[in-house]
Amino acid sequence: MVDIAGRKDLREVDLKGADLRGTDLREADLKGADLRGADFQGANLEKVNLIEANLSKANFKGANLKGADLFEANLEEAHLEEAHFIWADLRWANFKAAYLERAHLEGTRLEGANLERADLKEADLEGANLIKANLKGANLEKANLKGANLEGASLEGANLEAASLGEAYGLSLDRLSKVKTLYNAKLDEKLFIPLKEKYPALFEKPD
Repeated sequence: MVDIAGRKDLREVDLKGADLRGTDLREADLKGADLRGADFQGANLEKVNLIEANLSKANFKGANLKGADLFEANLEEAHLEEAHFIWADLRWANFKAAYLERAHLEGTRLEGANLERADLKEADLEGANLIKANLKGANLEKANLKGANLEGASLEGANLEAASLGEAYGLSLDRLSKVKTLYNAKLDEKLFIPLKEKYPALFEKPD
């Protein structure tokens, strides 16, 4: 296990594949660091600076990333199950095909983030800002998107089965018509009624 606990200046450090499980890196500066495949399971990364860091295929299961800055970070295929991102800055980050099941993303900034084919099953995105985010093909089954801002977000092929979309902003009939399914999804009536009338297949139980 790599011992870097307590170190604050770790800019552009190379820690590919490092074992950092349970490490306390609160408020550390890891801007531009190469952390591909590193194991941060259960680590404390509260308010850490991970701007432009490469975190592809890294393991953050159950890690604390509250208030962290991951602007333009690469998290492609990263394992982020049950990670805590509350109030984190995730703008323009790449979460393509990432695993975010049951992740806590309440109040996060996800403007322009790439969540294409990401698994967000049962993730909590209440109040998250997803303006212009790419959610094409994402799995949002049972995800909580209550009060989230989805203005301009791409939802083509997204799985919204049993998702909570009440009070969400920026949704339109046109964009919701392109999702994979809305079976058992919770929608405001002003969207639910016309969608069910015009696109009844979206509300049928998926195969």
